[in-house]
Amino acid sequence: MPNETPYACLTPDLVLDAITACGLWPDGRLLALNSYENRVWQVGLEEGPPVIAKFYRPGRWSDAAILEEHAFAQELAEAELPVVAPVQFAERTLLHHDGYRYALSPRHGGRAPSLESADQLEWLGRLIARIHSVGARARFAHRGTIDRDTLIAQPMQAVLASSLLPSTLREHYRLAVERVDRLVAVRLEAVSPVRMLRLHGDCHPGNVLWTDIGPHFVDLDDARMGPAVQDLWMLAHDERAMEALLEGYASMRDFDHAELALIPALRAMRQVHYAGWIAARWHDPAFPAAFPFVAEPRWWEQHMTDLHEQADELE
Repeated sequence: MPNETPYACLTPDLVLDAITACGLWPDGRLLALNSYENRVWQVGLEEGPPVIAKFYRPGRWSDAAILEEHAFAQELAEAELPVVAPVQFAERTLLHHDGYRYALSPRHGGRAPSLESADQLEWLGRLIARIHSVGARARFAHRGTIDRDTLIAQPMQAVLASSLLPSTLREHYRLAVERVDRLVAVRLEAVSPVRMLRLHGDCHPGNVLWTDIGPHFVDLDDARMGPAVQDLWMLAHDERAMEALLEGYASMRDFDHAELALIPALRAMRQVHYAGWIAARWHDPAFPAAFPFVAEPRWWEQHMTDLHEQADELE
C-alpha cells in the first residue's frame, strides 16, 4: 500500500466486506465520520443498532500500541466509567482485512458538553479523576509519552522537510520553534518531578459526548503517558472553568496544583505539533482538502506569531 495514499484502497465495498468478515450483516448504509488521522465509518446493520468501524492509519501505531489502547479502554469500561471500548470478535479487538487494521465499537451518540456549565465541568472533573485513578495502576509500554521529542522535535522536522513552509520563512520558523522548545524545557524542569500516568491524551470537547444521562468519552487514539493536567486544560477555556473541573476532580482524587504551571508549555507543544501533523500528512488527499489555508504563506506567518506569543507567556 503506497504511503502517499494510505486509504486509496479503502472503498465502501471494502468497509462492508470487513464488517461481514466479523459475522455481522451490514445493510448498506455507510456514514463517513469526521476523522483525518484514521478513517471512521458508521455502519448500519440488518439487525441491531449501527456500529462504528475505525480503520487505523497504516504505519502510525504498532499492533502492540493499538492493543494497549484497546486494553486501557476495556479496563476503564470494566471500572464502570463511560468510555467506549472496542468489541471483541473471537477474543480479538484488533482486526485485519485486505491489508487494513480496524476495530469495531458500539455507536454512542451525543452532543458537545456545555463548557459554560459549572455542573457539567464538575461532573467531567470527577470522571477524569476516576480515569486517572485507573490510569495510575500501570504504565503504557508501547504508546509513548507526552514529551518534547514527540510534540516539538519530530513535528519541526516534518515542517522543515515539507514544501508547505515557504523557503523565505524557514529560518524564522526554526528560530521560533527552538525558542519555544528551550522555554518548554525550562518550564518542565521547574515543575518536575511530575507524576506520569496513562491518559486519554486528547480530551477536548469533541471527544466528550453528552446525553440525557450524562457524558461519555470516545477516541483514545492519542492515549499516552503524561501529567494529569493534560486531560483537563483543553476543557477549561478560562480560570473559572478550570476551578470547576478541579473541584470535581479533587472530590475523587488528589491533584497536584503545581501541574497548572505546565499548561502554557502543553499549549505551546500542541501548537507546534499541529503544524507538524498537517505537514507530515499532506500527501493524504484529505488534508489539502480540509486545511487548504496551510498552503498559504500568511498562515505560517501567523503560526510563528502564535508561537512567539506562547514563548512570551512561558518567559
